[in-house]
Amino acid sequence: MHKRRLQLLFMLPAFIVYSLFVMVPMLGSFYFSFTDWNGLNARYHFVGINNYISLIHDAEVWIALKNTIVFAVLVTLIQNVLSLLLAILVDGSSWVKRFLRVVYLIPALLSALAIGYIWSYLYNPVLGVINMALQNIGLGHWAQDWLGDPKWSMYSVVFTNIWQWMGLSMIIYLAGLQAIPGDLYEAADIDGAGNWERFVKITFPLIAPAFTVNILISIIGSFKVFDIIYVMTKGGPGTATESLAILLYKKAFNFNEMGYGTAIAIVMFLIILFISIFQLRILRSRELDA
Repeated sequence: MHKRRLQLLFMLPAFIVYSLFVMVPMLGSFYFSFTDWNGLNARYHFVGINNYISLIHDAEVWIALKNTIVFAVLVTLIQNVLSLLLAILVDGSSWVKRFLRVVYLIPALLSALAIGYIWSYLYNPVLGVINMALQNIGLGHWAQDWLGDPKWSMYSVVFTNIWQWMGLSMIIYLAGLQAIPGDLYEAADIDGAGNWERFVKITFPLIAPAFTVNILISIIGSFKVFDIIYVMTKGGPGTATESLAILLYKKAFNFNEMGYGTAIAIVMFLIILFISIFQLRILRSRELDA
């Protein structure tokens, strides 16, 4: 009993900090989602579930949800495929591969604001490096208004997000690859297994924990994406790249509908929680099967 009390005493400071800065704001947000608070004064009225009913009938919410799902699916699939390929390519002890690991990881260490501004200049339809390069190599007809055209804006933002976080996913996969015993590959070589068979029978099953971590990080990060989109397009053109987080910001801070914006935040939280639990169960079962 004395040992248990001592353990609880050491946990108490962290619990107090967590409660003050995480639990109390979360409970406060849940309460204010049932009010018409404008965020500017202390007066508000309890409106029950009216905010949530309005969400269901708000076409802009459904557009933002569709954009968020498209963004999450594209980022999760493409980023994990490319990251795994990079991890396989740089798996080794040579100085070139060690150098490339650092190079690929650099974008993840930079500010999303800085990356957003850099790629906005690169995508510039007049002075951007991408269109100028296409013109110089005779492919000027491929030049686009990458961020101003609704057909290309979402893909441009997705590519930038993948470019930023691909290196971090690569490092996680690389840690999984380097944890695989070399004896398994030697036995596969003796049995005459090819590279694809080695990947399917040994590599892919044994990097299941890394796969689980990367999938969850990609999905959670994609569903709450804000900074990179806000810097590059602010949700435009029109609503082509407007995510739920961008819509939340507009409602809460541009239109002073703090209660309604908080309701959007609660819905985002529930969606992310549900998807995370569902994905975790599926991926954990794959780990056990492996």
